[in-house]
Amino acid sequence: MHLEGTPTEQLPDVLATGVANVQYAFISLSGKEPEGRDAEYIEWHHLDHRPEQHRLAGLRQSLRIVSTPECRAARAASDERYDAVDHVMTYLFDDDPTGLPQFGALGAALGAAGRMPLRLPTVGFMTADLAGKVAAPRAVAGADVIPWRPTKGVYLLIEQGSAPVDAFVDVPGVAGIWWYAGALAPEPYSTDARGLQVTYLYLDDDPVETAARLAPVLQARWASGDVTGLLAAPFYTPVLYDWGRYLPDGPKA
Repeated sequence: MHLEGTPTEQLPDVLATGVANVQYAFISLSGKEPEGRDAEYIEWHHLDHRPEQHRLAGLRQSLRIVSTPECRAARAASDERYDAVDHVMTYLFDDDPTGLPQFGALGAALGAAGRMPLRLPTVGFMTADLAGKVAAPRAVAGADVIPWRPTKGVYLLIEQGSAPVDAFVDVPGVAGIWWYAGALAPEPYSTDARGLQVTYLYLDDDPVETAARLAPVLQARWASGDVTGLLAAPFYTPVLYDWGRYLPDGPKA
């Protein structure tokens, strides 16, 4: 679809009205459900657990993405520490220091009430501080609001080291990019992602097809030696009320 009008980044009066106050991301990396109940998990998480998180004043946005066999085959990098990742859940928080403590307290309260019937195998957690954002001019919407723009999926990059990512926005299918510097997570998570760069390429074209366009760009990027790809993978966003469409073991009939 061709969107009319001047892109937000060229409109000072629009930019002056405000920014998305996101300071950091909490990222949960998980494997597939051992008994193949991924669709049930995705349904429960969308209809129960995820909505409850938005009662937290510091939570600005959340996003679930899932890998399919086609996504896995299209990965440009998959280090052993992240190879088992098939589900990623991302929560974006503002600068409210109570954000993560309240997040943990809410999870504990829901669990005690029997509201967490399914769990995925944990691959890891991390927190990461927002480092930058950019939008493709054709997206029209500004970089500040890209996570709220409907997306077909995400190309997720976890890299050792740091390097500019702005050039990815010129790849067809990439509507915008947010990237983060890995941080030391507080208790009880206590994971250390310092030294990592985590990049979300928000897609408005098919993730697997976009991955093919990104592959040569990534290979050239890593050839410089400035960064090392640990995970470079396309993911789909689940389709509401069609929970079995995108799953780690393929579509569920």
